[in-house]
Amino acid sequence: MAAPALQPVYLVVFVVTTYASFAEAKDTASEDIAAHIARSRGLHDAGAILMAGAFLDRPEEPLSTMAVLTSREAADDDIRGDPFVLHGMVSHWHIRAWATMVA
Repeated sequence: MAAPALQPVYLVVFVVTTYASFAEAKDTASEDIAAHIARSRGLHDAGAILMAGAFLDRPEEPLSTMAVLTSREAADDDIRGDPFVLHGMVSHWHIRAWATMVA
């Protein structure tokens, strides 16, 4: 994928899962993780997701993830089709607009 053009605003999807940790998710939902990664890579290859991943710095909190997307439509598509959302493994999520300062 070619580097996308810098734009003034991106959308960030924040997700809190029902898993206590990344390790628990890997142990109990390996198929959902594989589907989630494949879907995210496809959206990345299409230029809709710039980056995505899991937060690992607060092991006392449930597993949380984020993704930076290029449009509101892409963000809505990402969350509504996510395997974890579809299978009820998300306790809550939200989308925020993010103004680019440096990229």
